[in-house]
Amino acid sequence: MSGAYDGNPDAQSDTQRRIRRSPLLFTTPLVLLGLLTALLVWEAVRGNVPTAAQSEWPWRLRPVDGQVLGSLLAVSLGAVLARAQYARTVRPYLGWRAAWTQGLLTTQEPAWRVGILNGGQHMAVIESWDVRVVMQGAEDFADVRWSSVPDTVAELAEAGFVIGEDFRLIGFGAGFPLMGAVGGHETVLVGAFSEAFAQRVRSLYVRVRVTDVVGDTHERTMDCLKGVWTDRAPAAG
Repeated sequence: MSGAYDGNPDAQSDTQRRIRRSPLLFTTPLVLLGLLTALLVWEAVRGNVPTAAQSEWPWRLRPVDGQVLGSLLAVSLGAVLARAQYARTVRPYLGWRAAWTQGLLTTQEPAWRVGILNGGQHMAVIESWDVRVVMQGAEDFADVRWSSVPDTVAELAEAGFVIGEDFRLIGFGAGFPLMGAVGGHETVLVGAFSEAFAQRVRSLYVRVRVTDVVGDTHERTMDCLKGVWTDRAPAAG
């Protein structure tokens, strides 16, 4: 049994990041704010043009009254700032935890249990759930194709692993809710892996993408075998 972890050393592989913002709730207010700002600049330039010239084209163009424009600009700026603050409040915090646990595999031997948790205050909905396996001795390229859980299970079965004895891998479909952690930190099972599995597999990455309540998409990539040998499996019983 190896005593060292030889996974991906890239720290970015285990950090949460926002990969997309809601076009309706983020882009639209910014576009409106930019448009109103441009109109305000136009009014400022137009106000410095001689009065006689203001009746000529294009200076006679005045889409919005100056006072109304100022009010709209203030409201728009307030909406953008309020949206940014609210997005931080409802942002999910995806975390994972792993430990040697008994009773998860049919062999009753200790298994490396991996679970995921949404530590934020609000619910997040899973958008996609992808898996990538790197066997011992294989190169770990970041651009390798990701697979679904059923395809990964079939790939591992072809490699000689027995489902239920060597590993369990849980699939989460699009739309599955990850509830916010309210008064507890219980994780949702992602997978369980035997010592024999950990000896032959270098890394098993799970990439989860979730959408929060304001429509922003967040992503985190977990290496489920990270730290697997830092704590030896306890003896049975």
